[in-house]
Formats: sequence, C-alpha cells, structure tokens
Amino acid sequence: MNTDIKKILKIIYLSAFLIFIIIFAFFESKNLIFGVKIKDVNIVDGTKYIKNIVNITGNAKNAINLSLNDRTISIDQKGNFNETIALLPGYNIISIKAKDEFGNNDEKNYQLMLEKIQKSRIFEPSSLEPQGQENSDS
Repeated sequence: MNTDIKKILKIIYLSAFLIFIIIFAFFESKNLIFGVKIKDVNIVDGTKYIKNIVNITGNAKNAINLSLNDRTISIDQKGNFNETIALLPGYNIISIKAKDEFGNNDEKNYQLMLEKIQKSRIFEPSSLEPQGQENSDS
C-alpha cells in the first residue's frame, strides 16, 4: 500500500510541476501571443481644439517601432511616448502606428478639428494717433 501512495504522490507532484511550467510559459510568451497594443492615448476621436498645438502622449506596449503620421517617434523602455504636433485649421487626421519585434501591428486613427477663432481688433487705427497733442500748423 505504501507503494501505491508513493505512485499517487509522484503523479500529483509531476502533474503540479507540469501545470506550473505551462502557466509560466504562457505568461512569458504573452507578448508574442497578444502582440503590440496602443493604449492610454490622451486624445479623443472627434475632439474640437481651439489651440493649434497638441501634445500627444500614450503607451505602445511591446512596440519597437512607433510612428505618428508616418514619422517615427521615440518611445521609452516601457513603451511610453510623448510628441507635440501642430494642427491645421479644419479637420486633421492623426495616425499612430506601432510594430513589434514579431511583425504584429496596431494602428489608431483620430480625427481632430481645429476651430478657427475670429480675431477681434486689438486696436483701432485712430488709437495710433497721439492724444492730448494738437496739430499746430501756424
């Protein structure tokens, strides 16, 4: 009977060890399985802006190559990026593309609108004339 208990314990320990290896392998290969993801981008699709300078930040986890409107931008070790762009009046399409070391791609497109502000007159032409002085043509 002792040999039966030993065999059962061996099978249990071996099964637990194999399950541990399978779970460990899954967690170590999740970057390969799930690929690159662009997330936590601070702009929202369809947003209207008043100022033409926009700072775009976000995270592209597992990316080795990141581009903003087909221009390569830098990312840190954790995948964070921070880039400033200038919007043109009207509609602007912002495209963020990421690629990982295994060839997986992710792309996010945002449509932003820069509203043109009507400039009010800062000064009147008559305000350029000195006040308090009389024209002396005598």
